[in-house]
Parts: sequence; structure tokens; C-alpha cells
Amino acid sequence: MAEREEPKAPAGQEQVTKIGTGARRIRARYTCSPGYKPVSDCFCVRFSPDDQYLAASFANGAINIYNAESGKQEFVLNHVEGKDGLNMPLPTTQLRWRPHTAQSKTKSVLISVNAEFDGQILHWHIKSGKCLHTITEKGNQLFCLDYFADGSQFATAGRDRLVRVYDEATKRLVQTLQGGDMKETAGHSNRVFSLKYHPQHPHILLSGGWDNTVQVWDTRRGHSVRSLWNCYLCGDSVDFTSDGSQILTGSWRTDKALQLWDFGQGDNAQIAETVEWKSASSQSTCMLFAAQCSKDAGSSMILAGGSQENEAKFFMRPPGGRGVEPFGALINLPKPVFTVDFAPNSRMAAIGSADGLVRVLDIV
Repeated sequence: MAEREEPKAPAGQEQVTKIGTGARRIRARYTCSPGYKPVSDCFCVRFSPDDQYLAASFANGAINIYNAESGKQEFVLNHVEGKDGLNMPLPTTQLRWRPHTAQSKTKSVLISVNAEFDGQILHWHIKSGKCLHTITEKGNQLFCLDYFADGSQFATAGRDRLVRVYDEATKRLVQTLQGGDMKETAGHSNRVFSLKYHPQHPHILLSGGWDNTVQVWDTRRGHSVRSLWNCYLCGDSVDFTSDGSQILTGSWRTDKALQLWDFGQGDNAQIAETVEWKSASSQSTCMLFAAQCSKDAGSSMILAGGSQENEAKFFMRPPGGRGVEPFGALINLPKPVFTVDFAPNSRMAAIGSADGLVRVLDIV
């Protein structure tokens, strides 16, 4: 069978491109520019649970909230104009919206973590711009967080290699996960950049980072119970499929960067598929900072992006999770892709880049 030819873009020109012959495709919808001077890298993008808003966090600490339909800026949180650079906040590294199923009646609550030397977890009410609550982790820069699906608890991780679990109602630390069983697992030995709850089981979490592992934690044991090896995670690039049957990892390397693993039973997390990248603009690959499954019941799509090729690529994930194929890409970006997010309705996706822009695409 003849190899599929991918369309070539003119050198240096940003472009949305279709791949393959399938019916699904992507098209540019709008680009959000916060206009910060100097340009501030975009570290995290997240659609709200009701698809109404798109939140983006930046290297200068600011959090911008956009209307997800139009791209119009609605609110700005945590933006401090620093004159000498000394008083500027450190980056807001990750964001999560509190699920609307949470006990609290207050909607539109966003939680953020930052890379201050005493890392902070901030609860924001976006419409009033108020910080509702602050938790400080002394001596720990925070790089990632996640909510369990019902909003009852959240977890954080960062420089000190530990995973901390908090109760959402009381905002109190309820458990610190560290180490392993000292036979098959040992916990993390370096910084943690990605964290994800199992979609159905609040006692299971994934985390990954610089130590070439993804750790599977069980809060009933208090330590890591499994490890996935040879996963070099440098951003928000570990995810579960919606049914919890597979794990997605995106590694910052040129070879075997995007992988699906069968979650399995017991100690049997096995590589199900290494997804061929073959970039839309060249035959080389992309070193991934971000990877995510779509939020529909079948997790029918995957989106990933990174550096070297400075692009983001969309894939179809068939039922059963085998035979993943690309269907579109955003290529020739001026700077690396740091963050990606599918809208809950799976009809839009956001891509945040080191050039400080947030590009939103329709999936049709």
C-alpha cells in the first residue's frame, strides 16, 4: 500500500493541516493574545466544565479567562505589574476548574498552583476576581494538580517529589503519598510535572516527571503501587481514558514520545501502542510537553504537542485503543507548545504556546 503523503506547509508559515482521508478535521477558530510585554509563556489552558470559559495561565503569574465561544477576554486574575522584575509573581504553572458536581453551590471556581519558592494553591472565584482561599506548601514549588471527578478532593505535586491530597470542603491536607513498596516501586526521585486522578476511583492517581517513570499511587496504601518505566514527562502529559482502561503518556524525547498503556490489573500496565508521530511538516518527530485524551465517553481523540517541531497534532483513537491515526495538525508555530486541552463537548481544543498565544480550533 502506498504511504500517505502529508501536505507540506511553506517554510515558517503557521498552518492548520488535514492528515489522512477520514471525515474528521480541524479548523482555526480564534487566537487569544493577552498582550503582555515582555511576552509571557502560556503554561496551561483549561476549558470550564460547562464549555463556557477558557482559562489560560502565564509565566508572569497572570490567569486570563476568555469566552470559549468568541475568544473575548472576560476576566484577569493575579496580574501584577512589576517595574523592576523583583516583585513579579513566579509562573502560574497549572490550572483546574472545580467540577460542577462539587458540594459547594459556588460555580466558576478555578484552582491554580504556582512556582513560588513556597508554592501556593489558590482558589479563585473568576467573576468577582477574588481569591477565596490560599494554601501554602513551604519550600515546595508546585508544578501540577488535579481534581477527582466529583470535586471532593484534589492533589498537588512539584519539586519535592511528594503527592499531597487535600479535602476540597475543608481545604485541609489529608494525606501525603511518597515512596513505594521497595520491591517493584520506589516513588519519585525527581520533580513531578503531571498528575491525574483515575476517572472512577478516587484512591488511584498517576504522576510523572523527570525521573523517567509514571507512578501509580493508591491512597489506601499511602505509597506507589506500580510504575511505568521509560516515560520522561516534562509537562502536563499523563492522562487516563474516560473509562480508565488506558493511560496516555507524552515524553519529551524524539523516539517513542506518545504512548498508550493498558492500565490492566495488578502489576500489569503494558504498552498497548506507541503512536507514530511523523510530523505534518517533516518526517522527524516532536518532543512532547503536553498530551491529552478527549473527554467524550470513548476518549475518541488524542491531542499532543511540544518542541523541536513546534506543533500540535490530533489523532483518532478507535474503540479498544488500538490503531491510533492522525487526522490534523497545527504546524510551524514560532515557539514550542506547552499545553493542550479538549473542551468537555469535544468540539473545540485549545493550544497554549511559549509565544504567549492561545490558539483555539474547531473539531468538525
